Amino acid sequence: MIDPCHAGYARRHVLTGVGKAALVAGLAAGQVSVLDAAKPSSLATALPLPMARLVPFDMADVTLGDGPFLHAQHKTLAYLLTLQPDRMLHNFRVNAGLPPKAPVYGGWESDPIWADINCHGHTLGHYLSACALAYRSTGDARFKARIDHIARELAACQVASGTGLVCAFPDGPAVVAAHLRGEAITGVPWYALHKVYAGLRDAACLADSDTARTVLVRLADWAVVASRPLSPAQFETMLDTEHGGMNEVFADLYAMTGTPDYLLMAERFSHKAILTPLSQHRDHLDGLHANTQVPKVIGFHRVWEITGKPEYRDAAAFFWKTVALTRSFATGGHGDNEHFFPVADFAKHVFSAKGSETCCQHNMLKLTRALFLQDPQAGYADYYERTLYNGILASQDPDSGMATYFQGARPGYMKLYHAPETAFWCCTGTGMENHVKYRDSIYFHDDRALYVNLFVPSAVRWRDRDAVLTQTTAFPESPTTILRWTVKRPTEVALKLRHPGWSRAAVVLVNGVEALRSTIPGRYLEIVRVWRNDDTVELRLDMHPVAERSPAAPDIVAFTVGPLVLAGAFGRDGLAPGADIIVNERKYGDYNAAPFTPPTLAGDPATLANAIRASHRPLEFTIPSADGQPVRLIPYHRIAHERYATYWQVQPAPA
Repeated sequence: MIDPCHAGYARRHVLTGVGKAALVAGLAAGQVSVLDAAKPSSLATALPLPMARLVPFDMADVTLGDGPFLHAQHKTLAYLLTLQPDRMLHNFRVNAGLPPKAPVYGGWESDPIWADINCHGHTLGHYLSACALAYRSTGDARFKARIDHIARELAACQVASGTGLVCAFPDGPAVVAAHLRGEAITGVPWYALHKVYAGLRDAACLADSDTARTVLVRLADWAVVASRPLSPAQFETMLDTEHGGMNEVFADLYAMTGTPDYLLMAERFSHKAILTPLSQHRDHLDGLHANTQVPKVIGFHRVWEITGKPEYRDAAAFFWKTVALTRSFATGGHGDNEHFFPVADFAKHVFSAKGSETCCQHNMLKLTRALFLQDPQAGYADYYERTLYNGILASQDPDSGMATYFQGARPGYMKLYHAPETAFWCCTGTGMENHVKYRDSIYFHDDRALYVNLFVPSAVRWRDRDAVLTQTTAFPESPTTILRWTVKRPTEVALKLRHPGWSRAAVVLVNGVEALRSTIPGRYLEIVRVWRNDDTVELRLDMHPVAERSPAAPDIVAFTVGPLVLAGAFGRDGLAPGADIIVNERKYGDYNAAPFTPPTLAGDPATLANAIRASHRPLEFTIPSADGQPVRLIPYHRIAHERYATYWQVQPAPA
C-alpha cells in the first residue's frame, strides 16, 4: 500500500503513538469507536494495489537557491508569521463553549456578507497545511510551535464540546447536522471542514504532531458515526454540495490506520455523478463549478491507489486530459467565473476578468503530480511547469506576498490581490500553501534513476545514495542548467533530464563533452554512468516565441516563449497605489474598471510570433502593433501593479 503521507515528505508512520484510548476519547457519549473494527478489511478488494513508479524527495532534503521561487517562499513565510492563530481559532472556541482568546479575523471568516457560504474555519485548515509545509521545507521551529498550539487548542475544543467535531460556522454544528439530515442549507460546510481535516493530516505527516494525529482521528470518527444513518442515495445527494477532497482525506486515513470504516467513507465521499461519466471517458463538465470537481478527482486517484479499482484511475486520467489539454488557457488555468464552459464558446469567455481561479490551478497541480508519480510522462511535467510559472508564481504579489483570486485575461485589466486580514478567500488559503512547497516537485527518483523535472536553482540530497545533486541555473532567463554531483564514492545513477515539449532541441554535455543530442521534444533524456565527485552535466535547451490559439477561436492568440506566457505590459496610468489590494472577490471586474483600449495586432499569428524581438533586458520583448508602434511584452508571472493582456484578438493583415 502506498505511504499514507503520499506526498512523500515524512518517514515515520503518521499515527505512531495514537492508541485506542486517544481515539475513543474523541467520541461523544454513546458513540462506538470505529477502532474496534480495525482489522484486515473485508472492504478492500483483491485487486493488486498499484505501486508508485516514482518517489518524491523529502522536502527537507531539497534546498532552494536564489531566484523567483525562493523570493516567493520568503514572502509567504513572512505573511504566515504575521497571522495570529488565536484569531483563526476564535469561532472554534466559541462553538465549543470556550471563551475566545483573540478577536476573529474578517472577510470569509466573520463578515456577514459572506455568512451564507459557511466557509468559516477554512483558513485555519489552510494555515495548518501551510505551516506544516513551511516547517518541513525550512526546519523553522516557529512553524512547529504554531502547529502544536493550534492542535492543542482544537483538542481542548473537542474535550469541551464532548464530540470530535470542531467547526467555526456561525450557527455552530447546526448547519452540518441539517446537511446530514438532507435539509436545505446555504454554503459548503464539508468544503470548510475538509480544509481542517487536510491541515491536521499535514500537521501529522509533515510536522510529526502527535496532538494533530489525535484530533484528526477523533474528527474522522465523528464523521463516520454522524453519517452512518445516510443511505447511499442520501449520501450521494449530500455530495451535490461542494465538499472539497473529503474522499482523499479518508483514503489517507484508511492508509494510516487500516480502519475499514475509513475506506468505506473514502468511497462514499467519491461522488458517483462525477466518477461514473469520467470513468467512461465522457466529458460532462460544461457548466459545472470547476474547483468543486478538481479536489474530488484528486480523491478518485487516491482511492485508486488504495483499492486498485480501475474506474477511479480512469476517471482521474481522463479528467486531467480533458481539462489540461482541451479546456485550459495558455497559462494552464481554466474556467470563467469559477465554471467550466463549452470549448466551442472559448471566444465568449477568454476575455473575462473572472477567468482562471487560482485555487483550480493549485488543485490541478496536485492532480498532475499524483498522476506523474504513477506514470512519469514528460507531458505531465510540461503542464506542471507551465502552470507553476503562469498560474502559481504569477499569483503572488512580489511586494506584499498577497495572492490573486482570479487571473483573468480582460485586456488592460490588472491582477488583484487579497487584503492581508480582511479577505481570507479560498485562494488566500491555497496561496498560503503554494509558495512554501516549491521544493516538492523539482526532483523525483526510483530505485535507479533521479529525475530532474524543473529547472530551478536548488540542490537535492539522495540519502540512500549518499549523494547530492546541485542545480545552478538562471532559467528561464537563460535556457540552460548545470548540475553538479557531490559523492563520497563513485556512484552509478541514471540521470533523467526532461526535454520539454517547448524546446525544439536539447543537448547534454557531461564534463564539458557532448554526450547526447535530441530533436524529439516531450521525453526524458537518460545518462547512465558511474558518477564521481564534481562531475557536471549541462543541459542546453531552445526557447523561441510561439503563437498559441484555440481551434474554436483561431484569431484569438497568446504568445509564449518556452513555458512562459508573454503579457503585454501597459503600465500603471490611472491606477492609484494600492488599488490592487482588495477585500471582495465578488467585485472582480468592477474594481479599476475604467475603459481601456489595448493596442491592436494584425496579421498572421505565426508571422507575428516571428516578429517578436528581444530587448536588451532578459525576457523582455517587443511586438509590432498594427500602427507600427512596438508593444512591450514580458513574462506574465512578472506582471504586477499594472495593466496587461495575455490574449489578443488579432485582426486581418491590411490589404
